[in-house]
Amino acid sequence: QVQLVESGGGLVQAGGSLRLSCAASGSIFTINAMGWYRQAPGKQRELVADITRGGSINYADSVKGRFTIPRDNAKNTVYLQMNSLKPEDTAVYYCNAHRCSGYGCYPVGSWGQGTQVTVSS
Repeated sequence: QVQLVESGGGLVQAGGSLRLSCAASGSIFTINAMGWYRQAPGKQRELVADITRGGSINYADSVKGRFTIPRDNAKNTVYLQMNSLKPEDTAVYYCNAHRCSGYGCYPVGSWGQGTQVTVSS
């Protein structure tokens, strides 16, 4: 079992920055990657960015160049550094752990409460 705790959301003006944190515990050795997701009201949950254990990173086109995924392996924590925030970034942000097989990678943790990010215009 992998447990995840998200934090760091808040209210910020457009152009500002926030850093979200996701701390993992439990069966961390089973994780192949960590991903950040977001869901706006009335919208589907979407993958924002992910990072593999080896350090490969993918970003959604909507956040490329503005968001990064730093990590602290000693703390078993990944971050979502959000810069140049836009009102369109307003959503509940979630993290999850990925495990991979020959058929793809899948989130395997429980979806928690997430952390709210609100960007004002």
